[in-house]
Amino acid sequence: MLHERLEPIYEVVVERNHGEVEFHQAVREVLESIGPVLAKHPEYAEHKVIERLCEPERQIVFRVPWEDDRGEVHINRGFRIEFNSALGPYKGGLRFHPSVYQGIVKFLGFEQVFKNALSGLPIGGGKGGADFDPKGRSDREIMRFCQSYMTELHRHIGEYTDVPAGDAGVGGREIGYLFGQYKRISNRYESGVLTGKELAYGGARVRTEATGYGCAFFVQEMLAARGDSFEGKRVVVSGSGNVAIYTMEKVHQLGGIVVACSDSDGYVHDEQGIDVELVKQLKEVERGRIGDYAQRLRGRFLRGRRVWEVPCEVAMPSATQNEINGADAVTLVRNGCIAVGEGANMPCTPEAVRAFQEAGIAFGPGKAANAGGVATSALEMQQNASRDSWSFEFSEHRLEEIMRDVHARCHDTAAEYGMPGNYVAGANIAGFTRVADAMLGLGLI
Repeated sequence: MLHERLEPIYEVVVERNHGEVEFHQAVREVLESIGPVLAKHPEYAEHKVIERLCEPERQIVFRVPWEDDRGEVHINRGFRIEFNSALGPYKGGLRFHPSVYQGIVKFLGFEQVFKNALSGLPIGGGKGGADFDPKGRSDREIMRFCQSYMTELHRHIGEYTDVPAGDAGVGGREIGYLFGQYKRISNRYESGVLTGKELAYGGARVRTEATGYGCAFFVQEMLAARGDSFEGKRVVVSGSGNVAIYTMEKVHQLGGIVVACSDSDGYVHDEQGIDVELVKQLKEVERGRIGDYAQRLRGRFLRGRRVWEVPCEVAMPSATQNEINGADAVTLVRNGCIAVGEGANMPCTPEAVRAFQEAGIAFGPGKAANAGGVATSALEMQQNASRDSWSFEFSEHRLEEIMRDVHARCHDTAAEYGMPGNYVAGANIAGFTRVADAMLGLGLI
């Protein structure tokens, strides 16, 4: 339920952003948590901090023309939402996927503001991308698209202004092409303008693993707060991309057993534990389908089925938004799930979140649980600024420290506001108050 003073704010958001349902959902989820904050901090309402937070500082939409290998010209639409810079330069990934439109990018940017605030690092929030489908495209086609995209984007970014990174459809290959074009146009080796780079040209160790590792660390902290651990737990991870792969890798290192993962075709179920190295080979090298796993090794592939039907103690949705609905949540609870960590951005519908919370499950929302990726991006910026390079062990240690701190902020803030164990409220309030205080300090801008 929305606080009576927040209802009209939400109505204005819906009215001003027609059809952007994901953005509406993200805003409502935050507003439902921060009602108690207004009683403690009336200055936020007086200075209309909430209304200002719900309106991006800048929204950029542009044409991206490019030519495929047959010489046919294609036109895509590019986006960059520079949402809030109260804490530092805009920071957030680029997503290349046919589903990308203004509402998706805006929801991701809004979430990024709070996620970045929770990290405790000096970075604001933004997001970008294009409705381009990299699936089935050659390396040269990907390169031409990235170069065209950066030809426009370069005028809006910079290491002290806006620092993009990767997201779905944008990995090390794409970041390399984007950075190469930026360097060519700007005539500057400005390493800190993009993160997620390869190690050979300014990347940071653990950046590839960071979101997945960080999510596993966060769930580990939630379990520890209940006197439990990953040890011997059956874990289901949706997706088989970067986040899913490194979530699985770290879960195995922490003693859990990942028994299923998926892609858009269906899921593979392996009770002996998913072989992460084989998944890496299939997805990162061969760019194949998860169905090939069962043919190569063991287990069953179930085409067109939902991975959430597999019994588990821990569920880690790591694919896309709204992938767990209310019915899936009920199934997970019925099958003995005790913890959920969102590796993707907003992968659980509001109905699913309610079902988990009513069942007393430890639920880690994406803006907290998957903050490891952007936190390590900020560490990459730090290394670029000092012309330094840290070891894998030191970088992973810093990531674990940050995720432990993120968990503590969420856990302690929820308790402070009378909602112990409610990580959704804790994350939203802790992130909101940090950004709101910075906005008040900067004046009416």
